[in-house]
Amino acid sequence: MNHIERVSPEYIKTLADSEVFVFASNLEGHHDSGAARIAREDFGAVYGQGVGLQGQCYAIPTMQGGIETIKPYVDEFIEFAQSHRELKFLVTKIGCGIAGFTVAEIAPLFKKCTEIENVYLPIEFWERY
Repeated sequence: MNHIERVSPEYIKTLADSEVFVFASNLEGHHDSGAARIAREDFGAVYGQGVGLQGQCYAIPTMQGGIETIKPYVDEFIEFAQSHRELKFLVTKIGCGIAGFTVAEIAPLFKKCTEIENVYLPIEFWERY
């Protein structure tokens, strides 16, 4: 499967049973705006839970500091995705909205996902590899 087949949609409105919406959150789990709000309203994200699997979502915190504070959470997500091959993870442009990071800063954190067939990335991330 090549990367063109593994591009996550820019706008995710529905999910199949085996699909997981991967979104940026804050550590407090205040899913009030952006993709986090969509995750809470549409896909079962739990208000107050800022990290990990919840409903049909996976939260990666991006509001607690610099890139170095996001990387451990991305690494944890990568391990989770590798151990749950039965699921298809649709990664949004995490950290590139309210958190204020650029694609150039965030995309390298997900480079290992290019080798994980059940992880789909935004086209803007693929363009960086």
